[in-house]
Amino acid sequence: MTIAAELESVALTLADTARELYQRGWMEGTAGNLSARLPGSGGLALITASGRSKGRLDPADVVEVDIATGQSVSSHAPRPSAETAIHTALYRLFPDCGAVAHAHPPYATVAASHAVRQRPGNGHVIVELRYRDFEIIKGFGSSDPHQVVVPVFPNWPDVTRIGRDVEHHFHTRAAGFPSVLLIAYHGATAWGPTLEIARNRLECLESLCRLDLINIQTTPPAKETP
Repeated sequence: MTIAAELESVALTLADTARELYQRGWMEGTAGNLSARLPGSGGLALITASGRSKGRLDPADVVEVDIATGQSVSSHAPRPSAETAIHTALYRLFPDCGAVAHAHPPYATVAASHAVRQRPGNGHVIVELRYRDFEIIKGFGSSDPHQVVVPVFPNWPDVTRIGRDVEHHFHTRAAGFPSVLLIAYHGATAWGPTLEIARNRLECLESLCRLDLINIQTTPPAKETP
């Protein structure tokens, strides 16, 4: 396959996946973004362009960016997604990361927002959501199939600051964490060796947050001790 043909193939895959997530209501308006590392490119990735409806993407709506800098490699290309700094941080952190998916699935987004409201710091510190025992946890492929800790990052107006937070947080953590994160009042991000796996992990995170909410709502309150 020629380089041009490979770029076209990756761009089509990004567009198809974006359309699927848009149809689910996870990328409404122009929200959400997807990217994929370009193997053998010397450190480049394709990412969806800023301000595009994810329900109507085509290969012209993706941008080639430098993973080291997050900048577009062409001055004539559309502006890359605002979340490029988060995507490129993950590629730099994890050499086996081949794709990143960021969307606004409702249960995961609400779980992240609720988490920061329950913690001191007014949404300006990283908090963690801990889940146990749900079978869907196995879908993250992390070291412990029975429990998972999902970081929730502050939603800074300057997205490059979120990218720096992500890079610093995972640099200081031991291996074995899940390949997902949340951003308070914003959405969810998942990554993996392929776009399909990243999307699957995003689905698992949304399912986990939904199941946990149902569990909380249907669990009777503990009886008071007389």
